[in-house]
Amino acid sequence: MPLTLPDKLPAIDRLKEENIFVIDNTRASSQDIRPLKIAILNLMPLKITTETDLVRLLSNTPLQVEVSFMKVKAHTSKNTPIEHMRAFYKDFELMRHEKFDGMIITGAPVEHLDYTEVTYWEEISDIFKWARTHVTSTLYICWAAQAGLYYHYGVPKYPLDKKMFGIFEQTPLQPKLPIFRGFDDRFYMPHSRHTELRREDILKVPELQLIAESEDSGVSMVMARGGREIFITGHSEYAPETLDTEYRRDLDKGLDIDMPKNYYRDNDPDKGPLVTWRAHGNLLFSNWLNYYVYQETPFKLEDIH
Repeated sequence: MPLTLPDKLPAIDRLKEENIFVIDNTRASSQDIRPLKIAILNLMPLKITTETDLVRLLSNTPLQVEVSFMKVKAHTSKNTPIEHMRAFYKDFELMRHEKFDGMIITGAPVEHLDYTEVTYWEEISDIFKWARTHVTSTLYICWAAQAGLYYHYGVPKYPLDKKMFGIFEQTPLQPKLPIFRGFDDRFYMPHSRHTELRREDILKVPELQLIAESEDSGVSMVMARGGREIFITGHSEYAPETLDTEYRRDLDKGLDIDMPKNYYRDNDPDKGPLVTWRAHGNLLFSNWLNYYVYQETPFKLEDIH
C-alpha cells in the first residue's frame, strides 16, 4: 500500500527514484479506505532531509499512511526555505483539535541547553501533554526522547565528555515485545548526541520499561504506557551518508570531533560508510506502525483518548 504525502513534497520524487510507492493527497482522496494519520513534529534544522528519512521508513509497510507535518510557532527555521515551510507545515495551534493514529517527534540541536532554556519549551511541553489524549502512539527520537522522558517522568539528562557518534550494537532486553518482532539478538543503531540518559534513572520509574541498551552507547529504547510512548535515543531513520555529512561539516568548522565509530569501511572516510542498521531501522518503524498504531488505534479517530 502507498504512503500518502502532501502534494509536491520534495521527498516524493526522491523516494520514487528508490522505487518506493507514494501517492499525493489528490490521488489518495479518491480511495475509499481510511489511512493511518501520522503527525511529524520536525525539529531538525535540515527539514527536507529529515522528512525524506522518516517517510522512507514509514513507506515500508502494507498500511496506507497519511503524513502531516507540524511545527512550533516559537521557532523559525533558518535552514529550510520559508516557501517549503508555508507549503507543508502547520503550527501546532492549527492542529491541536485534530487527532492522530501516530506521531513522531524528532531530535533538535538544543542539547547544550537546559530544557527550560529552549525557546519553544513551553510550546513543546504543551504538545507532549496534548499527544497523550490526541495520539494513539508517539515515537520520541533523540533529543525528543530525552525531553519527553524529562517532561513526563522527571528523568534527567547528563552531558558527555565526548560526542556519542557512530554506529553502536544494541541488545533488546525484552525481545518478545512486538516492537522487536523479527529482530536479531543484536542490532545496530546510529547515534549522534552530546548528552545521555542513565539506566538507573529509568529503572527508578515504575511506569518505564528499559527495552534496549548498548554496552557502548547506553540506554537506547524506553517504553511507557504499553507502547503509547516509545523513546529512542538514536537515529534508526538515518540515511547512509548522514553521519559522514555531520563529520565533514564539523571538521570544516574546526571542531574537535572524533571520526564516527564503526561507520566507515576499514575506518577510512574515503571508502564511505558500511551500512549495518538499515534492515532493523525499517523493521522498527514497520513494527511500530503495525503493532502500536494500526492494531491499537480506534477506527473512529474521535475515539482516541
